[in-house]
Amino acid sequence: QVQLVESGGGFVQPGGSLRLSCTASGSFVSTYAIGWYRQAPGKQRELVAAISTGGSVNYADSVKGRFTIARDNAKNTVYLQMNCLQPEDTAVYYCNGRFYRITWGQGTQVTVSS
Repeated sequence: QVQLVESGGGFVQPGGSLRLSCTASGSFVSTYAIGWYRQAPGKQRELVAAISTGGSVNYADSVKGRFTIARDNAKNTVYLQMNCLQPEDTAVYYCNGRFYRITWGQGTQVTVSS
């Protein structure tokens, strides 16, 4: 069974940066379009960034210009570089297929606070 593993979260002050990583057993991450999602307390999970197998990217308006998604197929890893973090970015961040989803991983907590 393919398992998604997210890492790189933490506690940062407003304006800070974090880089999240998404890996999985097998070749899932390198085979499919991948999205980074987040879920804040009391809110629905939302897609914040996605990258196709060919490298095309798109972002939610709320993170455009601050977040960058990238993939390294050789490492079977997708990254989310997050800059200029704001308190409203606080959430648990997950990765999964953009269109073809499997069981969600545990996610990684990102907390932005002064």
